[in-house]
Amino acid sequence: MNSAGNSYAKCFSRPMLAAWGDSTKHDEGTKEEDSAVALMARNDSNSDDEPLNNLARLKDKVRGLNKAKLEELLFTLMDECDAINSENCMLKDACSELKKDIRELEHENKILKSEKIKTDMTNLVLHEDLKKFKETLRLKEEAFATDLTKLKNESLKLK
Repeated sequence: MNSAGNSYAKCFSRPMLAAWGDSTKHDEGTKEEDSAVALMARNDSNSDDEPLNNLARLKDKVRGLNKAKLEELLFTLMDECDAINSENCMLKDACSELKKDIRELEHENKILKSEKIKTDMTNLVLHEDLKKFKETLRLKEEAFATDLTKLKNESLKLK
């Protein structure tokens, strides 16, 4: 059980056990008992701020409960703490797996970015080469057209 689970169990079990000796031996729950149980079930948001104060209030709330009800509540609380602890462990495991996946994805992302930069550089070089080839082709076509015109003119002169 983790420390959070233990602190909740301790927070409720101490006053329940302390009040156990003062409790009545009635088997059926009373309105007072039911209201104490309802108050115990309510989650106080400031329980971490005032643990001793809450402990004293909780002890007062459970003082009128009978032993059977206190025992039932204690075991229920312990079961809930165990369930919460188990869920927390599963969530921690899931978070660890997700963090591992994130690290792997970040590594793959770096590799892909590196490959993209290489591909972009290759594309840039190829684009520049294509421009050069086009310019060379244009110049050769112009030279060919000029030479063809010269040859035609010489051919006309020779006729």
